[in-house]
Amino acid sequence: MTVTESVPGGCAPDGARALHEGILRRQSARESAARTYARALPIVPVRARGLTIEGADGRRYLDCLSGAGTLALGHNHPVVLEAVRRVLDSGAPLHALDLATPVKDAFVTELFRTLPPGLAGHARVQFCGPAGTDAVEAAFKLVRTATGRTGIMAFTGAYHGMTAAALAASGHASDVRVARLPYPQDYRCPFGVGGPQGAELAARWTRSVLDDPKSGVPLPAAMIVEPVQGEGGVLPAPDDWMRRMRRLTAERSVPLIADEVQTGVGRTGAFWAVEHSGVTPDVMVLSKAIGGSLPLAVVVYRDDLDVWEPGAHAGTFRGNQLAMAAGTATLAHVRENRLAEHAAALGARMLSRLRELSERYPCVGEARGRGLMLGLELVDPAGESSTSGASGASGEPGEYGRGGAEAAGRDAVAAHGQHDSQATAFLPQARTPLPAAPGLAATVQRECLRRGLIVELGGRHASVVRLLPPLTLTDEQAEAVLDRLADAIAAAAAGHPAGARA
Repeated sequence: MTVTESVPGGCAPDGARALHEGILRRQSARESAARTYARALPIVPVRARGLTIEGADGRRYLDCLSGAGTLALGHNHPVVLEAVRRVLDSGAPLHALDLATPVKDAFVTELFRTLPPGLAGHARVQFCGPAGTDAVEAAFKLVRTATGRTGIMAFTGAYHGMTAAALAASGHASDVRVARLPYPQDYRCPFGVGGPQGAELAARWTRSVLDDPKSGVPLPAAMIVEPVQGEGGVLPAPDDWMRRMRRLTAERSVPLIADEVQTGVGRTGAFWAVEHSGVTPDVMVLSKAIGGSLPLAVVVYRDDLDVWEPGAHAGTFRGNQLAMAAGTATLAHVRENRLAEHAAALGARMLSRLRELSERYPCVGEARGRGLMLGLELVDPAGESSTSGASGASGEPGEYGRGGAEAAGRDAVAAHGQHDSQATAFLPQARTPLPAAPGLAATVQRECLRRGLIVELGGRHASVVRLLPPLTLTDEQAEAVLDRLADAIAAAAAGHPAGARA
C-alpha cells in the first residue's frame, strides 16, 4: 500500500461499519478498564503492511506508533514473514524452553554481532519472559546477586515496565528502594537552566548523592538509564552527561544498566542508543524490536556478573522460536541495509520540519528527538510561565522554590569544594517553560486520526505528541506524515483555548 492509497477514503460500506462498531463495542464490554491504546485509537486493524494499517471499516492509516516501537521494519515486512515461514515449514519446535536450537544459535550470533564492541567480546545473554519489563526485573536480580547490594538508582521521568521493581524504577511507590535522580532536559530542566549547564548540574547532583555519606542513599546495586526517555516525553540524554554517568558508576563499581527496550535496533540513528555517547554499559535490557514484532526479551551483560546459580532466573516462554527467527531477520536487515544511518538522516530532516512548527505555533513548546524517535510538546501559550527560578518536570514551580536553580547549583558545587569561576558559570538566569497542555495534545491526536495518521502521546502530563515510524520510512512517506501532523496541529490550535496565539 502506497502513501496515496493510505489517504482516508469516503464512507465505509454498511457491513464494514457494522463489523468495526461491533468489535469495538464488544471490546469495551469485555476487556478491562486498564486498556489504553484502544481508548485513544478506536480502530480495528485487519490488514497492515509497512507504514500502513487498514481498519475493518475500510479506512487506511499511516502508523507512527509502530507497536510502541516494536516494528522496526514496519508491519509484515517480507524478510520477517519469510523467516517465520521457514521455521513453520521446517517442523522445528515452536516452544523450546531454554534448550539450544539452531534458531536460537542464529539469533544470539546476530545479536552479538551488533553489540557495542566493548561488550560483545565478553558478554552473556539471559533469555527471560517475553516483555521488556521481564528483562528489567531479571537485570535487577542479576546486579543484586552480583554486588550483594539492594538499592537501584533511576531517573525522574523514567519508564521501565509494569512489574513491581520496574514500576519502582519508573517512579511509582513500592517496597523496592530506588533513589530518584534528575534527568537532564532543556525545556523543563529540573534546575531551570537547560542545555549543558543543566546537564552539568544534574551530573553534580548525582555525584553528590553517591558520595555524600549523609545523602541517605547507600551505594546501589546498579544505575538504570534510558539513553532517550520515550514514555517520559522523548528526551534524549546529552552525550557528555551519559559519559559522566558511565565514569561515576565505573569509579564506584556500580553496574550501569542501559534500558534499550525502545531505543535499540537503529531507532535513534545508531544501532544502540548508547553508541551516540561511546558508552559501554555493564548490562543492556532489550525487547520490542529485537523480536521482529513478536514477544522476545533478553538481558545482555558482562560475563563477570554471571554469578547466578542454575535456575536462579527462568521463564516458561523464554524459548519463542518464531520470535527469535523474526528477530534474527530484523537485526540482520537493519544492519545490512544501514537503516540506523537512514534513521539518523531522515530523522534530522523531520526534526527540522517539526521545529518549524514550534516556531509557527505558540502552542508547540519544543520539538525534540533523535533519529526516528521524535516528539512535540504541546503547551498553553496563554498560561503563566513559572517564575520560581526552577521549573519542575511537570511544568509547575520546581521543588527548590524561588531561586532554587541557583541554590541547587551552589549546593551541588559546594558538595565537592569547587568554588572556582568555572563552577559558578553554571548559574545563569532560570528558564520559564509554559504549562503543559494535555487536552490540546489529545485534540491533536484525534485530529491526526481523522487525517489517517496514528500518533502516540507521552510525557509527564501526556502533552507530548510522539512519532515512532518504522526505520523503512521513505522521504515521501515522511512528508505525508509531517503534512498531516501540521494540518492536525493547525486545526487543534484554532479550536482549542490552549492553541490561541499569544
